[in-house]
Amino acid sequence: MANKTVSDEEFIELWRTLKSAAAISQRLGIQERAVHARRRRIELKYAVELEAKDHRSKSWNHRQTAHEHAARYLLGIENGTVLVFSDAHFWPGIRTTAFKGLLWAISTLQPKAVINNGDAFDGAAISRFPRIGWDSKPSVIQELKACEACLGEIEEAARKIRHNVKLVWPLGNHDARFENRLAQNAPEFEGIGGFHLKDHFPAWIPCWSTWLTDNVVVKHRYKGGIHATHNNTVGSGKTIVTGHLHSLKVTPYSDYNGTRYGVDTGTLADTDGPQFVDYLEDGPTNWRSGFIVLTFKDGELLYPEVVQKFSDNHIQFRGQVIDVSDL
Repeated sequence: MANKTVSDEEFIELWRTLKSAAAISQRLGIQERAVHARRRRIELKYAVELEAKDHRSKSWNHRQTAHEHAARYLLGIENGTVLVFSDAHFWPGIRTTAFKGLLWAISTLQPKAVINNGDAFDGAAISRFPRIGWDSKPSVIQELKACEACLGEIEEAARKIRHNVKLVWPLGNHDARFENRLAQNAPEFEGIGGFHLKDHFPAWIPCWSTWLTDNVVVKHRYKGGIHATHNNTVGSGKTIVTGHLHSLKVTPYSDYNGTRYGVDTGTLADTDGPQFVDYLEDGPTNWRSGFIVLTFKDGELLYPEVVQKFSDNHIQFRGQVIDVSDL
């Protein structure tokens, strides 16, 4: 076979499919030594691990940090759609309009990846902030069960339309409450199953950030404030998709390098939900409930699209109001 040139993203996808230097060598028509060398360069460049199906293949575990969450997870999207939601703060017994809209979008848009961009878990009962009056909060186990139920629905919907869909979870500050409380108060139990949040959600790939391409990064938070989306893309030099601030918006920025975007993924929760009502003291918020659709063409990101709650059981997307009450 003639030597075939592939991008880093294509190489990563090929490795995750074949998981063998010998197989990739044959597929691309290059020496196996060259495959190993490129694998190592990519692992070091992107702080990812390309696992082999054969234990005899070379491993680079010595690179990994002690932290349980990989620094980056590289997706390598060339063409197709990625859905990004965040700040679901899943609460027992609540299925929001935005959540139903996400299930609709998965079925309709058939994404290659669904990214849970942090704070699916709220951790209200283990917050460092004091209790507000006699407010009632769900227990940790109740929250975990709510997360398992809702993320399970998302997983089932995504696997139904694409068996190899990627489910990725960049850690959020609320998610971190689970492990932080245990690490601070029960350090002797380190390494025991169930003491990491990821132990309860094996279908989701944990990380601090996921890189869709060399120029598009998704992470829970970066800069703060009302101009965060603008400052995020200016400061990072990349299109950067963040949650945390619940504002659901797209801010384009152009310079000599072209156009890139600062994107806020809003909140999958209702903005007046029980997770927020007491500490906000029923005050107004510049928040919006919804999520983001990212579409790629030949490795380039098209203008990011917003899916927003229109009214109870209705979302707005691409100029249409869509009824999601049956989901």
